Amino acid sequence: MSHQQAAIGKPVPAGRFPISLFSLTAGAFAIGMTEFVIMGLLPNVAQDLHVTIPQAGQLITSYAMGVAIGAPILALFTNKLPQKLLLGLLMVLFILGNAISVIAPTYTILMGARIVTALAHGTFFGVGGVIAMNLVRPERRAGAISVMMAGLTIANIMGVPFGTFIGQQLGWRASFGAIVIMGIISLIGILFFIPRVQQEKSAGIVQQFRALIQPRLLLMLLVGALGSGSLFTVFTYITPLLEQVTGFSEHYVAWILVLFGFGVTFGNIIGGKLADWKLMPALLGNYAALALILIIFNFTVHLPAAAVITIFIWGAAAFGILPGLQLRIMTMAKDAPMLASTSNHSANNLGNASGAFIGGWVITHMGLTYLPWAGALLPIVGLILGLVSYRLDRKEKQS
Repeated sequence: MSHQQAAIGKPVPAGRFPISLFSLTAGAFAIGMTEFVIMGLLPNVAQDLHVTIPQAGQLITSYAMGVAIGAPILALFTNKLPQKLLLGLLMVLFILGNAISVIAPTYTILMGARIVTALAHGTFFGVGGVIAMNLVRPERRAGAISVMMAGLTIANIMGVPFGTFIGQQLGWRASFGAIVIMGIISLIGILFFIPRVQQEKSAGIVQQFRALIQPRLLLMLLVGALGSGSLFTVFTYITPLLEQVTGFSEHYVAWILVLFGFGVTFGNIIGGKLADWKLMPALLGNYAALALILIIFNFTVHLPAAAVITIFIWGAAAFGILPGLQLRIMTMAKDAPMLASTSNHSANNLGNASGAFIGGWVITHMGLTYLPWAGALLPIVGLILGLVSYRLDRKEKQS
């Protein structure tokens, strides 16, 4: 048992997840809304705050960088706090950041509020992952993580379209007001349902840092970043790809993205179950499937019906990776699972940004039709590195 793990109380019946776990799902849902809803409101924000749309787009970039850089630092220095207290404080920080967004009079203040909210994002998933893992039996840990992460995926299906609709009808500030309400609901769930965790002595900053920088753990963080990079290489530009190459109208693209969201949610849950069965084989198989699906997408993108089916399967494969990857990284850093979990989200956000850059480069120099090929290359590299990690594990067990 690691320094972060604790006795939660009576074991949970094997057939169901505890209600406390769904408090984490609610928090993940609110975080998913605040991360993605602004994408559909950039013109509204730009007009209201008298900035250009590219300047408004920096609100997305700053959020991603806040998660990537700030969240691990916050996790490092809050490690000694009781986990339930830390989770509650993070949700208060999240509510505060979004409340400031509601009333932000200037672009600069809104930017600062987004960065504050981003700090809560990464660290919430870090400590939330540790709590989720310890709320269930050991053989159901990846499944528990997938239930928490389901809040993030469901936010893409329901929360983001709903928040965008509110913003378009009542103004973009109303969208952040709805997120504040969701944050308050999550905070209430945390306070009433998350049990108090009896922690052993926490690892110091130096010990946590050493646990994080071990080569095999850094290798797995890179594997995760490659998976996220693959997704965003294509997904960032999915609308022009479907409109200009496949031939869908804007109206149909919106519904296809909803279908993609259902695929994402399905893949997240199934990925958790498979990872609980055989962690590394399931994870490696998922990377192989992701690469294969994107290779197939190079051909089906020209066939409307086949493209829709491929996009659903692609969403499932892309997010089926997350629960197993999260569990793998947390168990590798036994002295710093919260920091490792937070760093995984940081690596994923760096992968998101890198993928968007790679996709833009491909479009500029090669054309839209080459995006799926570029997207397929990254999980192939991730699969190779994952196999290296798996082989090193087997050698260690044999020695």
